[in-house]
Amino acid sequence: MSDTDKPLLIKRYASRRLYNTETSDYVTLEDIAGFIRIGREVQIIDLKSGDDLTRQYLLQIVAEHESKGENVLPINVLTDLVRSYTTNVQSVVPQFLAASFEMLREGQSKIMGGIPNPLTAMPGFDAMRKQQEAFMKTMLGGMPGWGGSGPAAEADTTPTSADEIAAIKKQLEELQKKLSKL
Repeated sequence: MSDTDKPLLIKRYASRRLYNTETSDYVTLEDIAGFIRIGREVQIIDLKSGDDLTRQYLLQIVAEHESKGENVLPINVLTDLVRSYTTNVQSVVPQFLAASFEMLREGQSKIMGGIPNPLTAMPGFDAMRKQQEAFMKTMLGGMPGWGGSGPAAEADTTPTSADEIAAIKKQLEELQKKLSKL
């Protein structure tokens, strides 16, 4: 197993400095964000307690980018995330977000390789796909290949209408109600 197959271990010292155990040097949050952008998994551990701090630091990276005006998450998504911590939907949100980003990765692979997606037979897949597409168009509208220019834009020239978004929201609300009953 090569070193890049394992998560990059970052140790946090009592001074809150972050230490890259592979290169034996100190790193910043921006360095860690760079590792993640190139596809490297990262694990951040408190040296003294042994606690895994990865989630805390990843959230801090997102918060710093958002505060610098690099807005990826629309206000309504942030509001829904906060709201999900106080509702019965709380247990569904992580799975939904994970599935959405997995679909994004698969979609990118599909565009790159033309491989058929076996999940298309899953019940509710079309509704989830439409919702994810609307979400991704909102988030990545200006990036090449996602609502901007390039092969993805040429392949899908149908704009998402307000009616489609309203229908998707309605479907999501219905799913949330059904999950609440469970």
